[in-house]
Amino acid sequence: MRKKRVLLLSEGFGSGHTQAAYALAVGLRLSSPDIQTRVIELGKFLNPVVGPLIVSAYRKTVSKQPKLVGMMYRSNYHKSLNRFTQLALHRVFYTHTSQVIDQLKPDLIICTHPVPNAVVSRLKRLGEEDVQLCTVITDYDAHGTWISQEVNHYLVSTPKVKRKLIERGVDGDRIEVTGIPVHPSFWQTSERDEVLKQFGLRDMPTVLVMGGGWGLMDDDDQLLDYMTEWRDRVQLIICVGSNEKMKEKLLQEERFVHPNVHILGFTREVSKLMDVADLLVTKPGGMTCTEGLSKGLPMLFYKPIPGQEEENSGYFVQNGFAEMLNTRETIDKWFKRIQEREAFAEFRQALLRKRNEQYDPKECTDAVLRFMQ
Repeated sequence: MRKKRVLLLSEGFGSGHTQAAYALAVGLRLSSPDIQTRVIELGKFLNPVVGPLIVSAYRKTVSKQPKLVGMMYRSNYHKSLNRFTQLALHRVFYTHTSQVIDQLKPDLIICTHPVPNAVVSRLKRLGEEDVQLCTVITDYDAHGTWISQEVNHYLVSTPKVKRKLIERGVDGDRIEVTGIPVHPSFWQTSERDEVLKQFGLRDMPTVLVMGGGWGLMDDDDQLLDYMTEWRDRVQLIICVGSNEKMKEKLLQEERFVHPNVHILGFTREVSKLMDVADLLVTKPGGMTCTEGLSKGLPMLFYKPIPGQEEENSGYFVQNGFAEMLNTRETIDKWFKRIQEREAFAEFRQALLRKRNEQYDPKECTDAVLRFMQ
C-alpha cells in the first residue's frame, strides 16, 4: 500500500519556520509508519542563486535595522499578501511550484511560512492544484499574511491566535489550537548525568544563553559580560549558533575563559542542554520559546525584534513563563534564585504543571494525523 505523502514548505527567513517543518516531519514519521515526508525551503529549492541572497538581505536588515522590520510588520498587520505580490512571487520565484507538487504528488501540503502558503493558495484558487493545505502559524500572533481562503486547516499556538483568525473571517471549524511543533527530542527528558558528562559540564546552577546565530547577541555585550561576573557560582552555556565570528570573539576575551563558561557553536543537542539548564536567556523567537516551554524552563528575553518577537514575548511574560531582561538587577534576581535549590525546584514543578495545562508537544503531530484520516 502506498504511503501517504506530506510535503512541508517553508522559507529561510528565520530558522524557526524551517525547524517547525522538520520537527513536524520527524514527529509524523515516528508516529505513523504509513507517512512519508519531504521538507523544502521553496525559494532556495527553486532558485538556489537568488533565494539565499534574499534571505541574506533579510538577515542584515533584522540585525542592522530592526525598527524597520517592526514598522513593516505593523503596517501590513491586517493585510494578506495582495494579488500583485502573489503574482510577482509566483512568476519570479515559484514558476515551477506546480511542477514540484505534480511530481511529488502529496496527499497534504503543510506550510510553516506565509510565502509558500500564499503561493500554494494561489495555485488552488486558479484551479492548477487540488490538494489539502494545512498552515502552521509558527508565532504567538496572527499576521494577516498567513490568511488565505484556500487553506483547509490552521494549526495555531494559542486560543488568542485562534480568536484573531476568526475576527478576520476564518471559520472557527478550520482552526485548531495545537501549540507550535517541536522536534521529538523535546518530547522526553535526557539523563542529567549523561548530558553533563557529554558536554563536560558541572552539576551546579546552570544558565543557557542562546540567540547569537544571526549576530543578534552583539548589541547585548554589557549584559552578557555582567553574567560572567557570576561564573564562580553559576555555570554559563553560551550558544552562538552559526555565528563563528561571535564565538571567536568570546573565546579571545579573558572573562569567558573559565571552567564554568562554555561557548558552543551550532549544535543539534539543544534539547539536552535545556534538560540540564535552570534558566534560558534568549531572543523570543517562536520556536526557541516553544522549546523552552516544552521543558518547563523559565526564560529571560532580551531585545525582541519589533513585530512578532514582541508578540511572542508578551504571551510568555503574561503567562508567567518568562520575564524581560533589561537590567543587571534582573540577572541578579534570577541568578540568585536558581541557587536556592529546594525553593527553585518547587517553582519548576509549578511551571511544569502550568505547561501541562497549556501545551502538549505532541499535539500538533496528532492534529495532522487526525486531519489526514
